[in-house]
Amino acid sequence: MTQRPRRVGLVLARASQVLGEEPYYHEFIEGLERLLIPAGISVLVKVVTDHTAESATYQQWSAEQRVGAVIMVDLSPGDERVDLVRRLGLPAVVVGDPSTADGLPTVWTDDAGSAREAVRFLAGRGHTVVGHVSGPRSLAHTQLRLGGFRAEAADRGVTLISAEGDYSQESGRVTTAQLLAGHPVRPTAIVYDNDVMALSGMETIRKHGLSVPGDLSVVAWDDSAQCQLALPALSAMSHDVGRIGEIAAGAVLDAMREHSVHEVYEAPQAHIVERDSTG
Repeated sequence: MTQRPRRVGLVLARASQVLGEEPYYHEFIEGLERLLIPAGISVLVKVVTDHTAESATYQQWSAEQRVGAVIMVDLSPGDERVDLVRRLGLPAVVVGDPSTADGLPTVWTDDAGSAREAVRFLAGRGHTVVGHVSGPRSLAHTQLRLGGFRAEAADRGVTLISAEGDYSQESGRVTTAQLLAGHPVRPTAIVYDNDVMALSGMETIRKHGLSVPGDLSVVAWDDSAQCQLALPALSAMSHDVGRIGEIAAGAVLDAMREHSVHEVYEAPQAHIVERDSTG
């Protein structure tokens, strides 16, 4: 390994409240540390307000030689941050679709394929009008999920109604109210892009005098203890987030050793775990 700082940086450009509510990144960082700490490498996490602050962090870390590599998440198509870390000479791994990475090593999860599976699951249970509460549509993985939802819905003759959230509890409430009241035909199932929005969505469904799963089925993207403990227990698109963290750790170790040859590290395929919220 070259004489780089024995520290890996991870910048999260999300609201602190959302990160506090959502277990995804806690599990991801645990997975990172399972491989990196035994290798003598620590993880430096910084939460910032936006992508401009994220870019400034990379520049500061590079100038001060604070980290030996970075792991990049939540990229957008044509993202300028990819070119920035390359110019700074920072080894980097992207967690996301290879189309966003411009040749950097990538830990890839098939968001479009998993979205298609969710629609197949609901269509197979007789649902013909399905709601989808997405994360921010500027993000590449949100766009890929939307593409998968739309393609499978079209193939199966399912009407898809979408609303954009931001992964927070409040956006789950607001978008659910929009789906229930803002369309001539009410969906009979809703898929949420994280567990936090799904849980607050179920609360809103009840406040509208509807029951889960009697009137509406609910599916969360990302399984969690919260999904399992909810009443009713939430069906979820489950993937092993800790394992994704471990794969990202292996990829960044390769990058720090300069062993990467623009590889794609494929994460395990997500799958539906059926519970009471889908009857």
